[in-house]
Amino acid sequence: MYIPSAHSKISVIILLIIAIGLFLWVHNSRVWVKEKYYDEKLLATELTKLATDAIREYRIQQGYSFDELNDPNRSGLIGEKYSLITTDRGDLTAKLTTLNPNISAIIVEFFKKAKLKEGDVIAINVTGSMPALNIAVLSAANVLGLDVVLISSVGASMFGATDPYFTWLDMETLLNEKDILHYKSVATSLGGGRDLGRGLSKAGRDLIIEAAERNNVDLIQEKSLEKNIERKMQLFRKVDGKIQLYVNIGGGLSSLGDAINGRLLPPGLHKHVLTRNIPKKGTMFLFAEKGVPVIHLLDVRTLAEEYDLPISPVPLPEPGTGAMFLEERYNLTITAIALAILAILIVIVIFFDKRQQQFKEEHAS
Repeated sequence: MYIPSAHSKISVIILLIIAIGLFLWVHNSRVWVKEKYYDEKLLATELTKLATDAIREYRIQQGYSFDELNDPNRSGLIGEKYSLITTDRGDLTAKLTTLNPNISAIIVEFFKKAKLKEGDVIAINVTGSMPALNIAVLSAANVLGLDVVLISSVGASMFGATDPYFTWLDMETLLNEKDILHYKSVATSLGGGRDLGRGLSKAGRDLIIEAAERNNVDLIQEKSLEKNIERKMQLFRKVDGKIQLYVNIGGGLSSLGDAINGRLLPPGLHKHVLTRNIPKKGTMFLFAEKGVPVIHLLDVRTLAEEYDLPISPVPLPEPGTGAMFLEERYNLTITAIALAILAILIVIVIFFDKRQQQFKEEHAS
């Protein structure tokens, strides 16, 4: 039986020192590797930043007074908590998180996973609640050359686009006029309760109607939520055979059907959605029922945590930063060389130690 000698123990110590040196060599050889779709993701985040910067500059030119406590990045995309067009409660932390331009990289990845290609048509439903997220999605669509059928609702939850004189529709118009984004709502609704502005004052509803008129967007204002949903589906059906994907942003009832439905579906891309237990279906679930993949964007915090984006960052990260762009990996070539060196040294030590022991045994005999 082979018993290591005292000389072997010295060799093991030397091997240990060499192994530590090889480990440090491998550890320090780590490299940053670009993630899939790096170029498209970077372009989308840069376009998102360009669009949000344009809105901030416009607000400054108009003499807008930033609330630096609630909007510490002075984005101009975080509205007042209460206004005449505030429809519901809103999570300020989530809305500050949507200001990160790199969130559009997540959308690019979703679009790519859905196997969308240039010229494909997608349906998007937005509200005024998260204008920065609306811009991120439209920027991703623009970079990938997608055609968009966009329907919106103007009302906004707390800290969204709650300024009745600078609504989401006004932001759309501004970005079109500045030649940054070329997508515009084909129709809009009031939003809020029943998608008809229930819970708003008459003055608030009138201000939303005025916003639709000044931005030349057709207003959907039927007698019930169900009729609003039906009318929006009619508009989508004009290209129904071509629509490859549906995107929902926010908690608009015409898209969800019922507020609770928004919590039944986790944020992200869903290629297949079980809809038989959804009694009241909005446009998102009606598309899912037809087998159309959907992207659901409501729970922003969960989405950010899943993709390692900071929560309500101050200052905002620069485009192209984060785990969506680069991944740190070990250099496999150096790792293989280090492993081979260590294995060879171990074999050599064992071989010579055995030879030495055999020589001692033969000499003793």
